[in-house]
Amino acid sequence: MEVRAIARHAPIAPKKARLILDEIRGKRVDEAMALLRFIPTPHARIIAKAVRSAVANAENNYNLVPRTLRVSKAWVGDGVTFKRTLPRARGRADIMRRRRSNITIVVQDEEL
Repeated sequence: MEVRAIARHAPIAPKKARLILDEIRGKRVDEAMALLRFIPTPHARIIAKAVRSAVANAENNYNLVPRTLRVSKAWVGDGVTFKRTLPRARGRADIMRRRRSNITIVVQDEEL
């Protein structure tokens, strides 16, 4: 059974989140959490929170055992982009884009 969790408007650029998601995709949940604990970027905490949420959804809503879960799918989509202006020389302005992400984690029971 597939159970999902979605973290919307996460304050991480989608390009940076994809690098982390590629590391945990296909791994068991306990291995993925151990990897996320030691990845040296603060963005791994946001993804770890989404993984914990997916595991909690599976445990509470479908009575699945957390030890038997595997991260079957993980992807990130573009969220809203906040646009800010940066002052530049000669009275000009540049646009700074603060990108947000929608992170989706799908966990699946190994016993199929």
